[in-house]
Amino acid sequence: MDVNDVKPTRSELIELKKKIKLSESGHKLLKMKRDGLILEFFEILNKAKDVRSELDASFKEASEKIGIAKSVEGVIIVKSTAFALKDAPQIEVESHNIMGVVVPKIESSSIRKAINKRGYGVLGTSSYIDEAADSYEILVEKIILAAEIETTMKRLLDDIEKTKRRVNALEFKVIPELTAAMVFIQLRLEEMERENTFRLKRIKKS
Repeated sequence: MDVNDVKPTRSELIELKKKIKLSESGHKLLKMKRDGLILEFFEILNKAKDVRSELDASFKEASEKIGIAKSVEGVIIVKSTAFALKDAPQIEVESHNIMGVVVPKIESSSIRKAINKRGYGVLGTSSYIDEAADSYEILVEKIILAAEIETTMKRLLDDIEKTKRRVNALEFKVIPELTAAMVFIQLRLEEMERENTFRLKRIKKS
């Protein structure tokens, strides 16, 4: 199709200007969201590093404590004590919102217990088993916290990537294409006005 055959209207130009303004506004908001999510991610990342260190330390201590308990009490006694434990931890997964991203909030109960609430006979066991149980309760708490933080980080990363793609699409494709279309229509309308003016002058002369 010849460019001269294209006859845009003022209403099309106005509509394009509205779309550009809306796209620029959306681009600005998405950039703010992206930057905010990145800040949140790095804040949680620092917390994750601390939790990971604590988790590693708790795992090491729990392994040492259970090793001592097995060597003192014997593997059979430790296993039978473990089977006597009751009241498994109660885990509830709730959610909260970080800048539009739904992330988990894990609530747990019945993890840390008093010695007489664990279900095994206190008189029939030594302090080594109690210490091992203590250390494993702490380890479970750290595992739950690490799971919450790492899931939150993954969801934030996913949303950061989606937001970045939308920002780039608006910045490098949608807005430039709309702007180019607007410029074309403006030039074509100006050209049509000149043609009409020239035609009117010819009519007057004739």
